[in-house]
Amino acid sequence: MKINFYATYRQVVGGKTVDLPLPENVTVRQLLDEIIARYPKLRAEMLDEHGKMYPHVHILINGRDFQHLEQEMETVIAPNDTVNIFPPVAGG
Repeated sequence: MKINFYATYRQVVGGKTVDLPLPENVTVRQLLDEIIARYPKLRAEMLDEHGKMYPHVHILINGRDFQHLEQEMETVIAPNDTVNIFPPVAGG
């Protein structure tokens, strides 16, 4: 599965797009677990001390933030879905 990372996350994963070998019917939660396992430096960037994802981290599935999808973290990601992960950003 191809995952697109943005801003400071690209420096941690080594590029814009990472191809992770994941099983079919992987959920957002399982994807997040795999990302943290492969890139442990992202843990502090994405998860609080209780292992819960910070609300300012955005995982978009086909352009929609998973937090706004019916199943949220249990949303199943299809192999051809587009996945984008954004760190917190600020601007002026």
